[in-house]
Order: sequence, then C-alpha cells, then structure tokens
Amino acid sequence: MKISTNVAGFNVRSAGVDDCAIILGFIKELADYEKLSHEVVATVEVLQETLFGEQSYAEVLIGEYEGTPVAYSLFFHNFSTFTGRPGIYLEDIYVQPEMRGKGIGKFMLSYIAKLAVERKCTRVEWSVLDWNEPSIQFYRSIGADPMNGWTVQRLDGSELTEFARFCG
Repeated sequence: MKISTNVAGFNVRSAGVDDCAIILGFIKELADYEKLSHEVVATVEVLQETLFGEQSYAEVLIGEYEGTPVAYSLFFHNFSTFTGRPGIYLEDIYVQPEMRGKGIGKFMLSYIAKLAVERKCTRVEWSVLDWNEPSIQFYRSIGADPMNGWTVQRLDGSELTEFARFCG
C-alpha cells in the first residue's frame, strides 16, 4: 500500500519484511537522538520474526522522499476497558533531521489518526521524553494533551524474569 501525501515528493507505504534493515536503521537513529543507543538490542532477524512472522506484533509505515526512506512510524493496538474499544499506541515516529520541518512527521501522525478513526479506535497515545521540547511543542500544536497524573511503569530484564516466577 502506497499513500500519496500533500508534501511534494513524499509518500508513505506499509513496510514489508524486506524493510527490516531500514527499520532497524531508523530505530538506531532514533535511539541515538534520544541518547538511548545502549538500549537497542533488536536485530534484523528479530524484527523479521516479530513484525512479519507468524504473529505480527506491530505495524510499520515507511516515509519516502523522492524514493528514499527518510521517516518511519511503528504502532500497535491497545485496548481501553473504559470505552470498550481499541486504541493505537504509537511506539516510534521518527523523521531524519534534514527532513524535519517539511510536514512529514505531521502527515505520518495524521495518517495514524486516520487509521484510528477508520478502525473505530477511541484514542492514539504515545510517550515523549520530558526534555524533548521540539516534539512536545509539536504535539501541543496538534491538540495532544499530556496525561497528567499518569506515570509509565516498566518491568523488564531480570526483574521481569524474576517476577514471572511468582505464578509458577
């Protein structure tokens, strides 16, 4: 699937298994920007399995400018018990620095909002690092609200493994 956009020379397409090296490259670029490169352990093979294997855990869109990949977004469905409907959680959205300010990120996020509406989702949610003022300002400009009073919790690594043993 290829989507035309209102940004000259830019289109968006669904990623395929052959895009895993491109996706991993974007993941590493985003992690570098977020000063979290040391946390990236994903490989092309892992992405092939988890994004395009028997059980697909997320969807990926690739943004191309004049045929060259310059952006991506990775998202998956979550669920709201309060509304009884699904939502979309945007794990990553990334536009290469030299392509920012052209409306690429705005289009990609708008397209995810369109998918959410078409899929009868009640919300699109994501996280942003508290120091990332350019992104925070962009999110405010499109009407996104911070979820004050909510704190993200994470259980991973050895703590995840250890806690999993609790139930046997």
